[in-house]
Amino acid sequence: MSNEIAVPGQRQISNEARLLRGGFRLASLVAGSAWRAGGSAVDIGRQIVQAAMDGESNAEIAEMASSAIQTLVRNTLGVTEGSVREIVSYVPSSLQLPQSSPMAALTAGASTPEELRKKGEALLAMSADVYSSDELHPAYARILDELAPDEARILRYLANNGPQPCVDVRTNRPLNIGAETIASNLSMVPEKAGCRRPERAKSYLVNLVRLGLVWVSDEPTELSLYMVVEVQPNVSEALKKAGRVPKIVRKSMRLSAFGEDFCETCFPLEKNNNAR
Repeated sequence: MSNEIAVPGQRQISNEARLLRGGFRLASLVAGSAWRAGGSAVDIGRQIVQAAMDGESNAEIAEMASSAIQTLVRNTLGVTEGSVREIVSYVPSSLQLPQSSPMAALTAGASTPEELRKKGEALLAMSADVYSSDELHPAYARILDELAPDEARILRYLANNGPQPCVDVRTNRPLNIGAETIASNLSMVPEKAGCRRPERAKSYLVNLVRLGLVWVSDEPTELSLYMVVEVQPNVSEALKKAGRVPKIVRKSMRLSAFGEDFCETCFPLEKNNNAR
């Protein structure tokens, strides 16, 4: 009697296929070591990321990723071309397009509580499958589609340089009664990140916070960094609007834990050793 767990959108596989999948997972672990140590795997990863940033189509990126995976498997396991095709045909790649993945099939088109419950149960069943390949978070592909190029630059800058100073400008009233915020979350991150449209900084920040990648903390970062921010034209203009003795509230812009993992997965990074 078969012990297979039926999951919508995922075909049943034989014991032989499981052995092939195990070989593929072993190749992935070895390839992951090569990735961390540097070498051809890193070059392949950078080529795929660069293709995405250059606007290549999803189909072209998927074809490039598939070819790279097959090359790594051949080099790691020493298997034949036919065996590679067989392994890839049985193993759902984490680099598949979102709409064709089992995870996307489970979460798409739910319209009733019953359907949502069934999909939730199917996800729990997938989590119990020790052979399931889920190294990448399923939201990453969708998030990339919802980012502007400038927002990608902001994320990469924060990942490389750590928390950045930002300020609010408020009117100053006794006991803060009747005090108003004139401008909020002013920073130099868009300029330092090389954004083409820094005037859209507010919209960029709203979207990055919405996606759970960035958050604004009340905790300030290195105080010396605020000296440059507080003399910028947008801050000076806000101070004039705030009237006599305006108040500056020092905060910081940071990646969330989810944002850090997203950036490490999706972008080529060169972290600043002095980043905090």
